[in-house]
Amino acid sequence: MRTVIRGIFLLAIVLLWGCKSAENIPYMKDHETFRNTAEQPLYDARIMPKDLLTITVNSIDPDAAGPFNLNIQGGSGRTTGSATPQAGVPNYMVDNNGDIDFPVLGKIHLAGLTKTEAESHIVKLLRSSFKEDPLVTVRSANYKISVLGEVGSPGTFTVANEKINLFEALALAGDMTVQGRRDNVKLLRERADGTKEIVVLDMNKSDVINSPYYYLQQNDILYVEPNKAKARSAGISTVATYWVGITSALLSVANIIVNILRW
Repeated sequence: MRTVIRGIFLLAIVLLWGCKSAENIPYMKDHETFRNTAEQPLYDARIMPKDLLTITVNSIDPDAAGPFNLNIQGGSGRTTGSATPQAGVPNYMVDNNGDIDFPVLGKIHLAGLTKTEAESHIVKLLRSSFKEDPLVTVRSANYKISVLGEVGSPGTFTVANEKINLFEALALAGDMTVQGRRDNVKLLRERADGTKEIVVLDMNKSDVINSPYYYLQQNDILYVEPNKAKARSAGISTVATYWVGITSALLSVANIIVNILRW
C-alpha cells in the first residue's frame, strides 16, 4: 500500500512540474493585457558599413544612364567588392567610413540612410547629368541574420525584403524547441560605429512587440538559451552515460537472477 501511495505522490509531482514548465512555452502569454501605447513609424533598414548594395540607374535616355551602370555595360569600372555578384547588376561594398565608390561621381556617403533616402540622395547628385530625373534603385544584396541555440534549424539566413522581426527570424530557424528559454533570448548587435551590445528579450511577454529590438538589423545574432533541464543533461559526459547504461544492465541481470533463485 505504501508503495502505491509513493508512486501516486511521485506521479503528482511530475505532473505538477510538467504543468509549471508548460507555462513558460507560449509566446506572449500576457496578450490580454497588451496595450500598444505609442504609434511607431514603419521600420526601414539603414545602410551600414560592409553592406553590399546593388544600385541601378535608369532613364528615358539609355546613353545618359550607361556610364552609371558600368557592370551592365560589361566593364569592371569602379564598382567594388561582391563575392557573389548578380549577373549584370552593379555591386557596391560600403566601406568602413560608410562610403561607396560610384562611377563618375566618385565617393558617396550612404551609411545611416534608408534605401529611399539613399535613392533620393543619388538622384540629386545625378540631376545635372540628365534632362529628367533618373530612376535610381538601391537594394541590399547581403542582408542576413543568424539564429543559434535551442531552435529547430539554427543557421544564417538571407532576408530578401530587408525587414524581419523576432518571430519571423525564429520561424526561419524552425521555431524554438521546448527546451529553449523564451524568457531569456539574447540578441547580439554590432552598430555602425563598431560598438557591440547584448540585449535580453522575454518572448513570453507581449510587450516585446514594442521593443526597439523587435525588428532585426543586418548581421544581428539571436541566441536561444537552453533551459536548466537541457543544460543539466548536456553536462553528462559520454563516459558517464556509458557507465550508467552498464550499471542499469547489470542491475537488471541481477534482478533476473534473484527472481530465478526464488523459484
